[in-house]
Amino acid sequence: MSTAKPPVFATLGCRLNAYETEAMKELAAQAGLGETVVVNTCAVTAEAVRKARQEIRRLRRDHPDATLVVTGCAAQTEPETFAAMSEVDRVIGNTEKMQPATWARMAGPDFVGDTEKVQVDDIMSVTETAGHLIDGFGTRSRAYVQVQNGCDHRCTFCIIPFGRGNSRSVPAGVVVDQIKRLVDRGYNEVVLTGVDLTSWGADLPAAPRLGDLVMRILKLVPDLPRLRISSIDSIEADDALMQAIATEPRLMPHLHLSLQAGDNLILKRMKRRHAREDAIAFCEEARRLRPDMTFGADIIAGFPTETEAMFENSLRLVEECDLTWLHVFPYSPRKGTPAARMPQVHGTAIRDRAARLRAAGDAQVARHLGLQVGRSHRVLMENPRMGRTEQFTEVTFSADQPESQIVEARISGHTATQLVA
Repeated sequence: MSTAKPPVFATLGCRLNAYETEAMKELAAQAGLGETVVVNTCAVTAEAVRKARQEIRRLRRDHPDATLVVTGCAAQTEPETFAAMSEVDRVIGNTEKMQPATWARMAGPDFVGDTEKVQVDDIMSVTETAGHLIDGFGTRSRAYVQVQNGCDHRCTFCIIPFGRGNSRSVPAGVVVDQIKRLVDRGYNEVVLTGVDLTSWGADLPAAPRLGDLVMRILKLVPDLPRLRISSIDSIEADDALMQAIATEPRLMPHLHLSLQAGDNLILKRMKRRHAREDAIAFCEEARRLRPDMTFGADIIAGFPTETEAMFENSLRLVEECDLTWLHVFPYSPRKGTPAARMPQVHGTAIRDRAARLRAAGDAQVARHLGLQVGRSHRVLMENPRMGRTEQFTEVTFSADQPESQIVEARISGHTATQLVA
């Protein structure tokens, strides 16, 4: 009987990384990989890279005899950083981590003697993304389906295109088939995910748009109760997507927007493709089409050259777009990006502005929660005592509910962050 220890996986960063970790677990199991530690890193901020190095050192202490492999976006963008760490045995790129041959070679008899520590190819040369990687990553109630990878845009603060490559789409037929399998297995909600989701389809024949994919899924998978889309670039929202928002109750009324700032000059220096007026108009139109729509948003505090007046424009945007769920990022320079060479805002001001944005977000959450008291919601149960509304608001229950099922609940109150049913 084998006494080999199974691989250990650690994931940092986004939902897509977590999705890909699940795919790597399957590839490692198929290859029969033994005692190995795999760290799937994030590169979105300098802090993310620091946390990756910290996690690597911790895992080496916990697993002194294992082969330690580093992959993910930080490994792709700065492989030399991790290759120089004494704790690291191998560095593999974002393309290599999804290839069965990589895991077969790591599990093979010649791997120990292999002196090639870094296997990171040019991510910009990749023209396709894997379609069906895994079925059913997520909770028992909600599954995530990757439909797109990479990004063709070059925002001045962002290193991610150099970690993920250019935009590649999974064909609609592959996506629909995967979602049909998930519904057959009992999933009540599917979330479409990607790096730049609204660019889906641009590289496919006839260049379909994200809205076309959404409408096709809802038409061809009639038994899917809930379809949700993750972060989108509102300026790229197409007519079919707006039609789906207006006419398809199975498309959930919650959109997370990549806004980043509310000042037009800062948006221009970020090399974003929208103005603050575009963001406000999109939110007004989406809410006109779907009155119960809620919005989340990414906003960066303290982008280089940001004055107090410019920051105030971002702060006002929270109310003007009626944003509910904020992801606030204190700006930190990423080596190799244009923004890192711009005049920087002092760290104290960045922290203060981030705190003020978060306070504005907390006030918006409190307002949203208060408006739900007395209303009924359809709640998808993630565990016996907690589920989420169609707007993605958490709801707690005093008695057990059927896990992974959608239940009707009347809201009786709320805490600082959750509704109470």
